[in-house]
Amino acid sequence: MRLILIWAINAAALFALPFLMSSIKVDSVGAAILAALVLGLVNTLIRPLLVLLTLPVTLLTLGLFIFVINGLMFWAVSELVGGFHVAGFWAAVGGAILYSIISWILSALLLQEK
Repeated sequence: MRLILIWAINAAALFALPFLMSSIKVDSVGAAILAALVLGLVNTLIRPLLVLLTLPVTLLTLGLFIFVINGLMFWAVSELVGGFHVAGFWAAVGGAILYSIISWILSALLLQEK
């Protein structure tokens, strides 16, 4: 049940992004749900490998290269999922940052430990 709630929170965060950034478009709730699923899978399966492979660059940039990796993952998902559009690389980096912040806030509000 908790996994489904987290998935719904992430989909809501994706659906809220176009209201904050004009360079990101989500056509429907279904597209947001599918994009949240694909983004979760990409971040679970591909992102750790990329972080490991780019570790020297990440250390050299004091961790700032992680933003580039997050932006690339966000942009890749927009290319894979129809109905979820990101205008470019920098829009993807900004969108990934906002997506993380919104998801974090919603999770903190809705998933409080009792």
